[in-house]
Amino acid sequence: MKYADEFRDREKAQILLREIRQLADRIEITKKRPLNIMEVCGGHTHSIFRYGLEGMLPPSIELIHGPGCPVCVLPMGRVDDCVAIAERPGMIFTTFGDAMRVPGSKKSLLQAKAAGADVRMVYSPLDALALARKHPDQDVVFFALGFETTMPSTAFTILQAEAEGITNFSIFCNHITIVPTVKAILDSPDLQLDGFLGPGHVSMVIGTSPYAFIADYYKRPMVVAGFEPLDVLQSIWMVLKQIVEQRAEVENQYARIVPERGNDPALEAIGKVYELREFFEWRGLGSIDHSGVRIKESYARFDAEKRYALPNISIADPSSCQCGEVLKGVLKPWQCKVFGTACTPETPAGALMVSSEGACAAYYQYGGITRQSPTDADMVV
Repeated sequence: MKYADEFRDREKAQILLREIRQLADRIEITKKRPLNIMEVCGGHTHSIFRYGLEGMLPPSIELIHGPGCPVCVLPMGRVDDCVAIAERPGMIFTTFGDAMRVPGSKKSLLQAKAAGADVRMVYSPLDALALARKHPDQDVVFFALGFETTMPSTAFTILQAEAEGITNFSIFCNHITIVPTVKAILDSPDLQLDGFLGPGHVSMVIGTSPYAFIADYYKRPMVVAGFEPLDVLQSIWMVLKQIVEQRAEVENQYARIVPERGNDPALEAIGKVYELREFFEWRGLGSIDHSGVRIKESYARFDAEKRYALPNISIADPSSCQCGEVLKGVLKPWQCKVFGTACTPETPAGALMVSSEGACAAYYQYGGITRQSPTDADMVV
């Protein structure tokens, strides 16, 4: 298949759904409870709800929405650090758009901007570097966040700034890593998982081999999945086929994009610029060892954490917000007591409602989806 509409073909979807139902009926555990399959990536969550895939699946399959949205797992204390940097005199603070509205303990970056801070939305760290060139008399900080997907672009920007000798540019590094996160989820006593849909975008950078521990140690199947409807359905079918055949392997459904060994130039830049932190705090998951990166000492002049004094305080989420339980897959978004009332995209109480990849935003945007027969499902084509 070459074109997007081929990955949204109704007849092929119906064939896959029949095969999924037949495989699910052959799995003994489904007579006692649903199979729990976690899609790690927030992009998959939105595809699932945009195309109504969850409603097409048999009740014996339960999709669990994982912590694959980097904006969503950002703790309040780090947002407060962003605001503290942004409010410094002579500062231009740059960030991706969906991070501007994430609540801190007192205000968001958008509220800081409304109060007079020079906070600007950019589309890449190179945009922030261009601002540093344009305003040599001001400090420019880029709020770097994301999994391994966005690490290379930040790393290459730092290398470019070094090559040009730019001194008024730095990075507030909040990049996180996928493997320790999945391990923390698997070690959680709150959740029984039977398989994973692996993140496609992260895997474009790191490849598929880093996930081997999921199959080798935890004996769970993982299928790296694409983002179109047929990608997701085929990946679910591949997970079920492994369970039926009593296998636990890492398979690559997204082979048209994801190389097994990853992207060598991107991995080289990551290794050159970053090193692992001893631990990093995640919203809803707490502190996870080696789950974040920081800028190496050799590039310390581009590290905003070293250039500026920051509050660096750990702050608990509001008691009314249940983002943590949703992030871990313990609750569905609609089961949160403030979902759709005190917490909406216009007035978010938690980060899961802010981000374009957040599970709560997906439920809110594509709400009203109910389980139904695959033959009645109305797939968007």
